[in-house]
Amino acid sequence: MVETLITIRNAREDDAQGIADVHDAAWRDAYRGIIPGRELEKMIARRGPRWWHLAIVRKSRLVVLDFDETIGGYASYGRNRVPSMPYGAEIFELYIAPEFQGLGFGRRLFDAARRDLGEHGYSTVIVWALADNDRAIAFYKRLGGTFVREAQERFGAEMRSRVAFAFE
Repeated sequence: MVETLITIRNAREDDAQGIADVHDAAWRDAYRGIIPGRELEKMIARRGPRWWHLAIVRKSRLVVLDFDETIGGYASYGRNRVPSMPYGAEIFELYIAPEFQGLGFGRRLFDAARRDLGEHGYSTVIVWALADNDRAIAFYKRLGGTFVREAQERFGAEMRSRVAFAFE
């Protein structure tokens, strides 16, 4: 019998390449046709292994889905970046590599981030998603998120709507 260990843990410096690979694949899968192509390529290129390595060494809150020493997903989170909104924390990003999607790992990463935030005194959390990203919208609704705000985000010359979900 072959056993595979699946864990969610804090990111380590040697995870930078794996996180960058997940970021690349997940963003292409999620945003192709939503974010204009040139802008999407620029956004992906900015988040290579060096960027993730710096995030890790700077002690950003970042957890990974470790699937037998392969990074299958990640979540980054921290203090809410929109002070006018009455939520203490924010999950900035939560992405799963396409081959690991639909297996419950997104919920596990979300729960791990919420648990860590709660242990640091944050009882309310907000998450933003592009309004055209149907899978993300459905995911946050299934988790019990409440729609609280819509805003616009610029991608090159084009604008896209994004929506915020709150978790209390």
